Amino acid sequence: MVLDFPDTKNLLEYEDYTSCPTKANASSFITLALEENWAQVQTSEGYAKYITTRPRAEHLGDHGLFGDEDGVELDKAMSELEHYTGNVWTHIISLHREDAERLGYNHAESWRTLLRTHRNDIAAAMKIPPEDFRWYAAFHDEGTHPHVHMMAWSVKPNQAYLSKDGIRQIKSTLTNQIFRQELLHVYEQKSKSRDELVSETRKAMLELAKAMREMTCIHPEAEQMIWKLSKQLSTVAGKKTYGYLPKPMKKLVDEIVDQMARLPTVDACYQTWWELQCQVEDYYSEGKERLRPPLSQQKEFRQIKNAVIREAEHLRTNRFSFEDEEMQDNGEQISAYAMSYECQDLQSAANDESYPLEERDVAAEQLEQLAEDGDAYAQYIIGTAYRDGGLLIPDMVKAQKLLERAAEQDLDVAQYALGKLYLSDEADVHDSAKGIYWLKRSADNGNDFAAYRLGKEYLSGKNTVKDAKTAVSYLRQAADNGSTYAQYLLGKLTLMGEGVPKDMDAAYEWFAAARGNGHTYAEFFMKRMERGEQEPPSVLLSATRLLYHMGNIFRDNAPAPAATGVQIDRKRLARLRQKRVALGHKPDDHEEQTFR
Repeated sequence: MVLDFPDTKNLLEYEDYTSCPTKANASSFITLALEENWAQVQTSEGYAKYITTRPRAEHLGDHGLFGDEDGVELDKAMSELEHYTGNVWTHIISLHREDAERLGYNHAESWRTLLRTHRNDIAAAMKIPPEDFRWYAAFHDEGTHPHVHMMAWSVKPNQAYLSKDGIRQIKSTLTNQIFRQELLHVYEQKSKSRDELVSETRKAMLELAKAMREMTCIHPEAEQMIWKLSKQLSTVAGKKTYGYLPKPMKKLVDEIVDQMARLPTVDACYQTWWELQCQVEDYYSEGKERLRPPLSQQKEFRQIKNAVIREAEHLRTNRFSFEDEEMQDNGEQISAYAMSYECQDLQSAANDESYPLEERDVAAEQLEQLAEDGDAYAQYIIGTAYRDGGLLIPDMVKAQKLLERAAEQDLDVAQYALGKLYLSDEADVHDSAKGIYWLKRSADNGNDFAAYRLGKEYLSGKNTVKDAKTAVSYLRQAADNGSTYAQYLLGKLTLMGEGVPKDMDAAYEWFAAARGNGHTYAEFFMKRMERGEQEPPSVLLSATRLLYHMGNIFRDNAPAPAATGVQIDRKRLARLRQKRVALGHKPDDHEEQTFR
C-alpha cells in the first residue's frame, strides 16, 4: 500500500499502525488509504456512492450523503456527478476519537452544520464564486479516527483552482472552528496568567523608574562622552535628533546609552521589561530562544537616544538647570488669621467637599460679592479659583482681573500668583514684563518663593534679560530665609563664578546648607568636590539628569494595567490558532485528489 501510494505515510492511521501494528490499525489504515487514492481506481460518481453506502457511513435518512439541501436525493446526485466534465476535489477531515467525542464531532449532523457554515470559505479557497459552488459529504464513524469525506466542484467546469495555500486555508478554517471553544478557553487561561505577570512587572518597573528619577549618578565615563557629543553637535546643522545625525555621532549616542545601561538600576529595569516580553511571547511561541539586545538597539526605548542628544545640546548651549522638580510651591499660602471671619467661613464652606454642591455654590457666590466689595483676600481666593478650576469654570481673564485688584492692595500672595499667571503660557493673559513686575512686588513684600522664581527667571532669560548678578541678589534673599533650592543654586553659581566670585569654600558651604535641608543634589556636588573634580556643574550633572529622563521613559513604557475582563487580542489569537500542534491538536486534514 505504502509503495503504491507514498503519500499515505502522512495519514494518522499510518502513524497509529507503525506505533502499534495491530490488525485493527492495519485495517483502518488500508481503508483510509484506499479512500484517499480512490481517484486512481474509480470514478467520481463511484466514489460518491462508496462514501455514502459503506458500512460505517452514518445515514441521515436512506443514505449518508448530505449537502446544502436537506434530504439529498442520491440518484440525482449520482447522475449530476456522472455527467459532470470538470474536476471534482475531495477533502477528508479526520479527528482522533477522543477529540471527536470531546468536541461533539462524532456524528454526521455536527459535520453537516460545520460544512454548511463554512461552505463559502471553502469556495473562496477554491476560487469558486459562492453561487457556483457545489458539494456533497458523508460522515464515517471509523474506529479511532472518525472522519468526513467532502466532494467539491464548480458548476462551471474550468472555473475552480486549488493551490497549496488554498488547501492550508481550508484546513485552517475548519480546524480553527472545531477547536474554537477549546482555543478560547486556553487563551483565557493564558490571558489571566499574562495579566498577573504584567501587573507584577508594572509594579517592579515603576519602582525602579522612580528610583532612577530620584537618585544621583556619579558616572565620569558617561559624563565625558556626553561632553564630547556636545562639542560635536556644534557641527550639525538643522534638526539635532538621532535620525539626522551622521553615523559617527549615532555610534557615540549608542555608546552613551549602553554605558548608562550598565548602571545596576537601569539594567534591572531593562531586564524586568525584557523578561516580561519573553514570557508573554512564550505563551504563544514556545521554545524560541531570545537574546536581549543592547538597550541602544531596543526600538521600544529609542526615545532614550534623543534624551541623550537633548542633554548634550543643553551642555553645548550652556543651559542652566535647576533640579527643583520636587519643590513644593508654598508661595500662595495665606494665614487664616489675616482674613476676616466672614471670608474665612465662606472659604471653608466653598472648599469643603463634604458640603452639598448647592451650599458650596452659595458660598462661592457670597465670596464673589465680598470680592466685588473690595476684600483683597476674597479677590485672591476667587481669582485663584477661576485660575485653577474645580468649583468654578476656569476663566483666566477673570482670574487676572481679580488677582490684580488684590495685588494692588499689596497682598503678596496675590502679587506672586498674578506674576506667575502673566508668565504662564495662557495666551489670553501672558505678559512677561507684567509678570516680572508683580514678582518683584511680591519679593519686596517678603515672599521668598517670588524671590526664588525671579532668580530662576534672570538665570534662564526666558521672560527677561539674563542677569546673573540680579539673579544672585534674589536667590540670596530666599536663601537667607532658609530656601533649600535657592541655597543649592547659589552653591552652583559660586562654584562656577557666575554673578558672584568663584569660591570653592563658599560653594561648599551653600551646598552644605542645602544638604542640611534634604537636597540630594547638594550632597552629590559635595562628594564631587571632595573627589577634587573640577568639571562644570552642568557636565557633572549630565549623567544624573539623563538618568532622570531615562526613569521617565521606562515609566512610560511600563506595561499598562490589564483591562477589566478577558480582552481577546486578535493578533495573538491568530498566532495561538497557528499553534494547534503545540496545544496537542494536530491538523488531521488529508491531501485532496482530483477526478476527471
